[in-house]
Amino acid sequence: MKHRSGSADVRLVLFDLDGTLADTAPDLAGAVNACLEARGRPPLPLEALRPWASHGARGLIQQAFGLYPGDTGYERLRVEFVDRYEAALCRHTTLFPGVEAMLGTLEAAGLPWGIVTNKVARLTDPLVRLLGLDTRAACVVSGDTAVRPKPDPAPIVYALNACSCAPAAGVYVGDDQRDIQAGRAAGVRTFAAAYGYSAERDDVAGWQADYVIGRPADLLPLVLPESPAHRA
Repeated sequence: MKHRSGSADVRLVLFDLDGTLADTAPDLAGAVNACLEARGRPPLPLEALRPWASHGARGLIQQAFGLYPGDTGYERLRVEFVDRYEAALCRHTTLFPGVEAMLGTLEAAGLPWGIVTNKVARLTDPLVRLLGLDTRAACVVSGDTAVRPKPDPAPIVYALNACSCAPAAGVYVGDDQRDIQAGRAAGVRTFAAAYGYSAERDDVAGWQADYVIGRPADLLPLVLPESPAHRA
């Protein structure tokens, strides 16, 4: 990862949800495997589905069924997948190790943070509540909140406006290339979460993020004013 001293000019930290804050892959995989089993097909191992979890229904259906948007049967399968996932939204989902401590440190420093995800609000809002993040996040922007989802910058711009933050004072952390594309287009500094899902199949260094972090705690010295606790 790139290194620098703490940044006193950061006023807002925005995070992707799936693969960045929360390990949602077990429940997402459970939903697509339920679709497979309903058709008499064997479930796929979590390891085969996990790298696609950040792509939601589209990525998981592609991996499990070889279907893409526009293919015959795709839309009916997508609706079934979302219904099954909604019914078991947070059975095995947890925050990634280190995320709770990282968020607590941001909060203790008085630095607001928010969520910008492509997950639709129908799923985002109850999941964020179940994870205990709803009363802590300065904003929650879902995939159907702004006019277009990521990689369009609209959701990040929406979050910046909601929190009265200039792009130059904001950062966005995500585990997928489209997160970095959206952040760069919105004018914020970008952080690639190399511990997330897409890093398992992509060359994170090629995303052109401003920084790459290997664990949640690596974010702190890059966004907080320098203090003895953050010095190398």
